[in-house]
Amino acid sequence: MKAHDDPRSNQVLAALPDDALRKWLPQLARVDLALGQVVARPGVTERHVYFPTSAIVAMLSGTEDGHSMEVAVVGNDSMVGMALILGGGSTPLRAEVRAAGVAYRAPADLIEEALAQPGPAQRLLLRSAMERIAQVGQTAVCSRHHSLEQRVCRWLLMSADRGGADMAITHGLVACMLGARREGVTEVLGRLQDDGVVACSRGHVAVLDRPRLAQRTCECYAVVAKECRRLRPESAVA
Repeated sequence: MKAHDDPRSNQVLAALPDDALRKWLPQLARVDLALGQVVARPGVTERHVYFPTSAIVAMLSGTEDGHSMEVAVVGNDSMVGMALILGGGSTPLRAEVRAAGVAYRAPADLIEEALAQPGPAQRLLLRSAMERIAQVGQTAVCSRHHSLEQRVCRWLLMSADRGGADMAITHGLVACMLGARREGVTEVLGRLQDDGVVACSRGHVAVLDRPRLAQRTCECYAVVAKECRRLRPESAVA
């Protein structure tokens, strides 16, 4: 079995107690998520949650004139469907696949049932929501106060954590996710490549020197990672 075909490749599912996971498994459907697929839309009641194992999903906040920016990223560390946990039913964010791959889809009532019963599954879901809040909040601070190079480095680190060091991304995609100009992102990636930190080719960026990439980002990456370890110490969050 390939790692992404095992639901336990998702850290939330892996952290479930064995008895809870056995109860959940029959209701988890393996789905292939395509690049650009939208799995949650603003204002639309969520009927499912998604636990990615190899897919990466961007949580995007948008404006009326069509601009958008990534405020959180979901990979095998978390889940799409926080509105169900927080009780809102729907979200103002758009969840769009930015790296195709596998996820496990669960019906909303499975999550609602887990939340209604005090226990390990309920605590795990609530802590996952806290992790997301931490990521969204730190992203807002980062976007306002840190340089584009620091933001690009943070974005690359977070993406590498969830999809591996060799990423199928374009400069335009990175710019869109960061709410930045493509020319600025190209300039930053060019400097990183000249310094041997990354290697860029058409539609791909590979992280060559992770420690040096981490040195060139801001504290925001470490702040979120530390909070995730605190909330879910048994996880493999970097």
